[in-house]
Amino acid sequence: MSTTLAHPLDTALLGTTTTLSSRSIDRFARAHDASHYLLIPDAVLTPADATGVADAFAAVRAAGRTLTFRSGGTSLSGQAVSGDILVDTRSHFRDVRIEDDGRSVRVGPGATVRQVNTRLARYRRKLGPDPASEIACTIGGVIANNSSGMACGVTENSYQTIESLLLVLPSGTILDTGAPDALSQLQAAEPDIADGLRALRERLLGSPDDAAFIRRQFSMKNTMGYGLNALLDFDDPVRILEHLVIGSEGTLAFVAEARFRTIGIRPQIATGLLVFETLADAMAALPGLVAQGLATIELMDAASLRVAQGLSDVPAAIAGIDVHDHAALLVEVHASSAEELATANDGAIGEFATLPLATPPTLTTDAGERASLWTVRKGLYTAVAGARPSGTTALLEDIVVPVDRLLTTCEQLIALFAKHDYEGSVIFGHAKDGNVHFLLNERFDDPASVARYRLFTADLVDLVLAQGGSLKAEHGTGRIMAPFVRRQYGDFLTDIMWDIKRLIDPDGILNPGVVLSDDAESYLQDLKRVPTVESEVDRCVECGYCEPTCPSKDITLTPRQRIVLRRDMAWAEEQGDTELLKELRADYDYEGVQTCAVDGMCGVACPVDINTGDLVRRLRAEEASKIEDGIWDAAARGWGAVTRIGGMALTVADALPSPLVTGVTQLGRAVLGADTMPLYDAGLPRGGTKAPRPTTPADAQAVFFGACIGTMFGPEGDGHGSREALGTLLDRAGIPVVIPEDAGGLCCGTPWKSKGHLSGYDRMTRRVLASLWEASRGGELPVVCDAASCTEGLHVMLSKSVAEYPEYAGLRIEDATTYVAREVLPRLRVTSKLDSIAVHPTCSATALGATGALTALASAVAEEVYVPEGWGCCAFAGDRGMLHPELSESATAVESVEVSTADAERGGFDAFVSANRTCEIGMTRATGKPYRHVIEVLEELTRP
Repeated sequence: MSTTLAHPLDTALLGTTTTLSSRSIDRFARAHDASHYLLIPDAVLTPADATGVADAFAAVRAAGRTLTFRSGGTSLSGQAVSGDILVDTRSHFRDVRIEDDGRSVRVGPGATVRQVNTRLARYRRKLGPDPASEIACTIGGVIANNSSGMACGVTENSYQTIESLLLVLPSGTILDTGAPDALSQLQAAEPDIADGLRALRERLLGSPDDAAFIRRQFSMKNTMGYGLNALLDFDDPVRILEHLVIGSEGTLAFVAEARFRTIGIRPQIATGLLVFETLADAMAALPGLVAQGLATIELMDAASLRVAQGLSDVPAAIAGIDVHDHAALLVEVHASSAEELATANDGAIGEFATLPLATPPTLTTDAGERASLWTVRKGLYTAVAGARPSGTTALLEDIVVPVDRLLTTCEQLIALFAKHDYEGSVIFGHAKDGNVHFLLNERFDDPASVARYRLFTADLVDLVLAQGGSLKAEHGTGRIMAPFVRRQYGDFLTDIMWDIKRLIDPDGILNPGVVLSDDAESYLQDLKRVPTVESEVDRCVECGYCEPTCPSKDITLTPRQRIVLRRDMAWAEEQGDTELLKELRADYDYEGVQTCAVDGMCGVACPVDINTGDLVRRLRAEEASKIEDGIWDAAARGWGAVTRIGGMALTVADALPSPLVTGVTQLGRAVLGADTMPLYDAGLPRGGTKAPRPTTPADAQAVFFGACIGTMFGPEGDGHGSREALGTLLDRAGIPVVIPEDAGGLCCGTPWKSKGHLSGYDRMTRRVLASLWEASRGGELPVVCDAASCTEGLHVMLSKSVAEYPEYAGLRIEDATTYVAREVLPRLRVTSKLDSIAVHPTCSATALGATGALTALASAVAEEVYVPEGWGCCAFAGDRGMLHPELSESATAVESVEVSTADAERGGFDAFVSANRTCEIGMTRATGKPYRHVIEVLEELTRP
């Protein structure tokens, strides 16, 4: 497959700040989104600012091409894929600026909803739109789809909370709709648009029946077609244009910046699950529940409850029910204060008591219990999509009907599942809005399955429109429903929509085939093929939730992209496209395998529990030579000596001129390869200290597993290191511990596992688990480790081995941060607190659920604890940061700027802390600040 554009874009028109790539790996990696459509772009453009977008419009128009914007890639309806030019709007456009004490926020389209809300949290404010994909969906997509969510309804979505937009029109005109002279600017630069919008408004107002229909349609959640309610709600062409762009799915203009009115947070929350004997009972109760003002009312049908009963954390309210025709409503009460919540709860419980419930009603404020209840709702997608047959695609669809039609709609929808043999489909969603989602598993490489999908869609359209609903509530029209816009709105209104498109985008360069389509079969074209790939990742639904936390996202690939490229390579092999396969494989080694930090943060975010690091470790194992594997197996036999030699080498290197040592390692990398020889630089510390000596006191309360990185890497500055500091704290607190025999020769196994050296990993696993079982006295004592990544490594080692070695199931492994916060800190006295401390939470601490303990220890030693809002995995990842320093540099770029700014604002933090030595090295290298383990600081400030 050629990587040269058939109709090249004029790079002189593109300008100097926009990059263009036609590499196959870039085109295929960015082709996939969360929808069931797949088109491969000819090229990917990455503009840096609004002017770059305007230049891209000019270049695309001159070449006779079209373009599509792509940001978070979480859209479900096919609105972010293109077979022509794809424009990446996530790599840049990430600015977030808080204004008016948090009441307003200016946001670039590349920032995620979570990132914005994280910055607003200190002001007790948030964005109005609250999509479930907030971890990954970006502001550009939220505006383009007029996304809503569980609570915002039609009163706090983008349409209602946008204050102004910075628009780039297809002509290249850049318009700030918040400018005082915006109308005169529009009239001068785009008189046809200004006059045309006025005329279209008069045309709609001249048809009272159609105007009334639009008002009814948009009194519900509705993202079908263009938002013609803008022609009724505003008479100013600027405001009309601004609100037409909202929900236009990138077909009318580019939003380079948005200014939102924010919403106050009501932090006191109580959650409950109301289980009814029948769906009819649940729907009959709905009007009364809505009248109570409940913040959320989430519906789950009987099929959903049966799926939920198979979840590991199923609440007692439904665990013991023999589900027949049951339904449940997950409800929440939000309040500004504890007193207000208590009053609201009492009133709600009183109302609940009058309902025909299958189980007693309760409301809980306990965080763990609330999380368990939400696991039921959010776990449905995981359970159904994750268990789908290989080769199928999970379709998450949404519709909306008037609330009083919801019962009939759900009953008939269940009947459609049975009619078309869609087994295991579930219905859930936002009951108070009449908006439900349903999940289908379908394969699109089989003509019979496509024919079934066609018939189901026809029946679905008939059902929803007969109930006075909309075929799309919050997921956008996209490609999936574009051919049915005329069915929903009729000729008069659909013709107005086409006139809007031609008025604003007369050359049709923006996202053709999306929102509007005259091809009745277009929704059946370009359906996604899903070849079977490695078992570790085959269940991936390509949702993109993993991407924002990935440390390599800005330099090579994301977890989703690593997975979809495996599918693309499998497809190329099936099709006999050897040229494409060769090209993808050549680039994949560095971008897909070598620059993956295997940090596991993707697994934390993934709704179907995929850790893409597992795939990468498998690929590394397959690529490892027998000689290299044998060397690492030998290292496992004598690991204590290996770490001591490594530590001595760093100590020697530390004493020599840094350029000399760097030059030697650069020569070694040139001969042996960058993925074999680490690069030394002056940021690396001297070697560490000897492992602690074995001890077995009879009154021991824990096992102390000192991480071997304390032998390999010495502490920062004149410190003693976390291993020694933890030992001192345990002594100070009067907690005797067991130190296993051959402690220096034990390791969590991560060096072998991450590199794919399975023989050495298996050898170390057997040795470590046997040693810890003996030291812990058969699991009686907890095992405490002083490095978070090593603690996580021990957890993984145990979980992977317990099937083969069930006798070790009783081992309890705990990170030092959680153990010290719970058992040691209460026995200590901090003699004097620091003024401020900067904390770098680690990916391992996050996976272990230990971040709270880390910040609690920081709070014990400092008056102010600063955690950067943009923190993420440092990607040092053992030796990965030395093998590929560019990876760590990219991963820490945002956080290091935040830390430097905050440090300057305070006149300097008193300490910089984390929970893992290699992460501390990575952050020290990135920021130039001396990061240490928080336990070291605690030890120093509790000395008698």
